[in-house]
Amino acid sequence: MTHPSPRLLSVIAPCRNEAAFIDAFCDSVLRQQLPAGWHMDVLIADGMSDDGTRERLQERCARDGRLVLVDNPGRIVSTGLNACIARARGEVVARLDIHTVFAPDYLARCIEALERSGADNVGGPWVAQGTGPMGEAIAAAFQCRWVVGGARSRDQAYEGAVDTVYLGCWRREAFARFGLFDEALVRNQDDEHNLRLRLGGGRIWQSGTIHSVYHPRDSLRHLYAQQQQYGYWRPFVVHKHGQPGSLRQLVPALFVAALVLSAVLLPWTPWPAIALLVLYGPYLLLASLAAARAAGARHTLWRLPAVIAAFHIGYGWGTWQGLWDVLRARAPSSRFARITR
Repeated sequence: MTHPSPRLLSVIAPCRNEAAFIDAFCDSVLRQQLPAGWHMDVLIADGMSDDGTRERLQERCARDGRLVLVDNPGRIVSTGLNACIARARGEVVARLDIHTVFAPDYLARCIEALERSGADNVGGPWVAQGTGPMGEAIAAAFQCRWVVGGARSRDQAYEGAVDTVYLGCWRREAFARFGLFDEALVRNQDDEHNLRLRLGGGRIWQSGTIHSVYHPRDSLRHLYAQQQQYGYWRPFVVHKHGQPGSLRQLVPALFVAALVLSAVLLPWTPWPAIALLVLYGPYLLLASLAAARAAGARHTLWRLPAVIAAFHIGYGWGTWQGLWDVLRARAPSSRFARITR
């Protein structure tokens, strides 16, 4: 009796200085329950870690042949992903994240959704779970569509076409058709790749059957810095393609512009500031109430206005900083040219 050849799934994951998380990640991915007839290799691109991550990965790879250490001298996500893809042998390639907890059937559901939808890239909803009081508030805001402009990625029940998707799972030929990740981008390389895929006639699919939990930042300072970096790289994507991935990504920049204009005019007239307060104040209150209620975490309510403002102001101010460098045809600022957790 002839048995069909096993099918290979290549898992790819970039990391740098993740000594506290790398063992849990390896254990989690190795416990994945694959469909019958499938097996996997797990390529982890280390960005030249100096906290013991690299040595721990070497030990894990020596103990389990499914784990493969890949060098990432570029030290950023996009170069790490591309280094993994260059080594990947699977007919399907799935990206995982070191700080995300995956359901045991996560990869199986990705493969099923890829085959069922016929899409070029599939993934599940982006679900956040915070640690500590501030982390819980950040997760509640992160999950609220009122805060993130109605992004489908936060809708855990949604099944259908989307403009971008969390992490991603592709047929290998998608990279031959649409190219690899843009190594000029420290952030937003996934959104840019999905935009390029859609502009090239490809389809992206989100399935509510694909479950994972992301652990966001746990302080306002780190949240603001993260959102500022996301915002900074947005104009570089717009400049490359002549359009954003979605119009909602430009709203925080307009909000920050209104804030600055109101402050500039304040010595002459308070009315622009009053109008902005009248518009944003009730929104901030209603969004905070909606986020706390949806998360079932009313104790986070008093923290949520500051958290939501940090999301919007950080992203918006970063967008203007990036636009300034794009308009001056400058190389990206060294302040944003590297990424930390």
